[in-house]
Amino acid sequence: MSRIKIITDSTCYISKEYVDKENLAIVPLSYVFDGVSCKEGFKGEFEEFFKKLGSTKLFPTTSQPAVGDFIKAFNEGLMDNDEIIVIVVSSKISGTYNSAMLAKNMLEDKKITIIDSETSVSNLRFLVEDAVDMAKAGKSSEEIRDYINNKKKNTHIYFSTGSLEYLSRSGRLSGVQATLGNLLSIKPIIALKDGKLELIEKVRGTKKALSSILSKIPEDVKMIGICHILNMEEALKIKTQIQEKFPNVLVTIDELGPVIGGHLGPKTFGICIY
Repeated sequence: MSRIKIITDSTCYISKEYVDKENLAIVPLSYVFDGVSCKEGFKGEFEEFFKKLGSTKLFPTTSQPAVGDFIKAFNEGLMDNDEIIVIVVSSKISGTYNSAMLAKNMLEDKKITIIDSETSVSNLRFLVEDAVDMAKAGKSSEEIRDYINNKKKNTHIYFSTGSLEYLSRSGRLSGVQATLGNLLSIKPIIALKDGKLELIEKVRGTKKALSSILSKIPEDVKMIGICHILNMEEALKIKTQIQEKFPNVLVTIDELGPVIGGHLGPKTFGICIY
């Protein structure tokens, strides 16, 4: 039976405990903030970054992993395994997939499968966890690849930000739009559709934003990941509401890290539908 190593990137915001327990490999993305370059860490390590982001006009820049980071992870993974499956953040919001493909091409005789998840955060984590379980159950790399490519089509993500300021700082919204939006308490609803972020709706107030997002959850949902940035109180309230409506659905709460969260800002919340 072929031994398969699963590799992903840091934007799945999976726990360090899970990574160690399941022998998962994480290739981190990087960010530069206030002149300091850092590799993205694990949940539980992000609070200081977002507190600083909320108290300064500085804005972080982000970058995909270097090709060399993937080559190192591949070489290490192949020391104890016959094959590697790599599942990464959507290629439409990051160059991570391209870095992984370049690394694979440089190790051309190795059995490495690269999958563009076309998603991120909790939904990427759910895909990775399914792949880990399938590999442990002895499924082939082809079976895992086909399952992930099929499953990713049935995932959805919706975000609403606490403020429009960070979308403005990242160039996704003009300063005037952001100022007017904040004065009117406008909350954007952003979806990850077909692998890319799109503004799909604007509503007034957090309650309406949440109501709109909750109305988009299909009846046949299997798992829901609530994402937040310095907003655990709101995340817990949302979890209670979801569990009342979907009592048999697994609901998790995840913190967003600097690479994804830096463009959204503190008090953001999101719902990932799997």
